[in-house]
Amino acid sequence: MDILSAIVQGIIQGLTEFLPVSSSGHLAITQHIFGMTEDNLFFSVMLHIGTLAAVVGVYIKLIISLLKEFGLMMKDIFTGKFKWSKMNPQRNMVMMVIIGLLPLFLLFLPIPGTDMKLKDLGDLFAKSGYFIVVGLSLMTTSLLLFVGDIKNKKTAEEYKKKGIVRKGGAGRRKYNIADAVVVGITQCFAALFPGISRSGSTLAASELRGINKQTALDYSFILGTPAIVAAAILESKDALFPDDGQAVTIDYLPVILGMIVAAVVGFFAIKLFKWLLKTDRMYIFILYTAIIGLIVTIISIAELTTGSNLFHPDMALQF
Repeated sequence: MDILSAIVQGIIQGLTEFLPVSSSGHLAITQHIFGMTEDNLFFSVMLHIGTLAAVVGVYIKLIISLLKEFGLMMKDIFTGKFKWSKMNPQRNMVMMVIIGLLPLFLLFLPIPGTDMKLKDLGDLFAKSGYFIVVGLSLMTTSLLLFVGDIKNKKTAEEYKKKGIVRKGGAGRRKYNIADAVVVGITQCFAALFPGISRSGSTLAASELRGINKQTALDYSFILGTPAIVAAAILESKDALFPDDGQAVTIDYLPVILGMIVAAVVGFFAIKLFKWLLKTDRMYIFILYTAIIGLIVTIISIAELTTGSNLFHPDMALQF
C-alpha cells in the first residue's frame, strides 16, 4: 500500500465513520468501483483505532467522568449501597450504555443451516453480487434520518406549546431501559447491512423515543466506543494470526499515516456533525444518502441483469 492510498482511505474512514452516511457502505462502494477483492485487515483495524482516538479526543471529559462513576457504582453495588432510583445523570448514562451494549451479543448467534453467525452477514452483503443491498441500505439510512428529524421537530413543538424552554433543545436528557434496548438493537441492525449508518440510525432511534438530539448524539458516540474497541480486538487476532498460518508483512509508515489521518479527520467530523445537528441541517445527509443509495441501486440492477461489474466488465459478480 502506498502512502497516498493510505491517506485517502484515512480521510474516507474518518469522515464516514462519524457522519451519518455509513462507513461500511462507502467502503463497499469504493471496493466495487475500483474492483478491489481483498481487504488489508490490519490496516482496517488501525483505521478503526484512529477513529476511536477521535471519539476520545472529543469526549475525553465525559468518558473520564463516566469511568469514575462506573468505579463508584461498582463500589456501591459490592457494599450494598446501590439504589436504582437515586442514580445521578452520569450513573444513569453508564447503566444505559451497558444495557445498550447487551444486544450486540445477538450478532454472535448462529444462522441455522450455515456455518455463519449473524455478524457475518455484513461481510456477505458487502460482496459485489449484493451491491443492491448497499443501495437499499443507504436509502434506509435516509429514511431513518428523515423520520428521526421529523419526530425531533414535533417534540420541539410539543415543548413549545407547554411553555417548556430548555437550553440545547427539546426532549428528554435521561435514557430509560426501553430507550437503551431500542438503540442497542438498532446498532445491531446497522452492523448487518453495509449502507445503514450506525451513528445515523442510533441517533434516529433515540429521537423517535423523544430524546434530546444532542444527548442522543452523545449517547450514540459513547455507545459506539466499546463496540469499536471490541471489533479492533477481534479483527486484530484475525489480521495478525490468520487461519492459513502465513506470516503477515506490514508496511508501518502508510499504516501509521492512515491512522493519524483517520483520527484527525474523525475528530473534526464529529464536531461538524454536532454543529449540523444543532443548526437543523440534517437534510444534507438525508438528501445525500437518498441520492447515493438510488444511484447504487440503479447500477446494481443493471449489473444483476448483465452478471458483471459495470465498472469492470471482465469481473463476474461475487456472491
